[in-house]
Amino acid sequence: MKRTKIVATLGPSSSKENIIEELIKEGVNVFRINASHGTHEEHKERIETVRKLSKKLNKNISILLDLQGPKIRVGEFEKGEIELKQGDEFILTSKDIVGNKEAASVSYKDLPKDVHPGVRLLLDDGALELEVVETDGENIKTKVIRGGILKDRKGINVRGAELKISSITEKDRVDIEFGLKEDVDFFALSFVRKACDIVSLRKIIESKGKKIPIVAKIEKYEAIKNLDEIIDASDGVMVARGDLGIEAPIEEVALLQKKIIKKALRKGKFSITATQMLDSMIERPYPTRAEVSDITNAIFDGTDAVMLSGETASGKYPVEAVRVMRRIAEKVEPELPYEKRIMEMERAVSALIPDSISYAGVFVAFNTKASLIVTATETGRTAIRIS
Repeated sequence: MKRTKIVATLGPSSSKENIIEELIKEGVNVFRINASHGTHEEHKERIETVRKLSKKLNKNISILLDLQGPKIRVGEFEKGEIELKQGDEFILTSKDIVGNKEAASVSYKDLPKDVHPGVRLLLDDGALELEVVETDGENIKTKVIRGGILKDRKGINVRGAELKISSITEKDRVDIEFGLKEDVDFFALSFVRKACDIVSLRKIIESKGKKIPIVAKIEKYEAIKNLDEIIDASDGVMVARGDLGIEAPIEEVALLQKKIIKKALRKGKFSITATQMLDSMIERPYPTRAEVSDITNAIFDGTDAVMLSGETASGKYPVEAVRVMRRIAEKVEPELPYEKRIMEMERAVSALIPDSISYAGVFVAFNTKASLIVTATETGRTAIRIS
């Protein structure tokens, strides 16, 4: 039996009841609802299907609602797309205009006020790159560093500036209301930068008389310097390597993954490693060797869960992707250096009585080769500490 949890994103490829049932049987523990796509009606139907099957199969399957967050995008173009060439001058403006090869609007109207000369703007997941030359508070004059085709509504990532954009958008608030109504098990907050982002979401949840765990998605480079306070404020973290890999230097991504997971472990918070884990299986029924190594290394890093996005949401082989992930976890887990990890945790255990008792229980269980640990818990925190 695997210990590493599998999170699978629901979407067009995994909406049918028989597919969801197969995914559960293959080892899915949590289903992710991506609030960036689909309608509340579609999400509600999928949640009801998961809960129905959870009872039928006698398995505790959780629902994670992933909030869209403040994603910055370009507007629309006259012909749906433009071509930008290296060396071109291009304007991004807070004005509402229909874009052309000379200028385009941006969804975040204060972007011209937040950036300065030298800041890099990465468009369409880093496919295109612009450098800010000057800004007047309304228009951003840029120079194209890396050109290409830019289509309607593509995303913008900012490297080299701290943005003042709110962490919770109006759309997020509507989605939060939906999630509370449907009693989802987790909320994931996108583009977290500081602990106060988590606190804001928790206040909304608690104002409705609910207590739902919050997963902080670490995908802003700015979040790294505030990592300790973010982990302390959240219930768990997600290493969201997509946007993080755009904003951070690419050679740092694997090291940041290890750093985030290690800090979460030492603070007794769970971690989820996500993005492109089995990306090739969107189109093919088998993974690359590099993808197998990626999942293996994430488990060795100490991640509590591994996540599938497009692989199960829109890919051709959702069931096969989960099966591959489960098989890797089952093979890797017996090789994990549990004793070394327990010794490392000893140095991180606080002087609090619950922490000391939890650590002692794990230490005794390991030395006696106990099959399981039973604990009494009112809030669930002791069980989390032990795990």
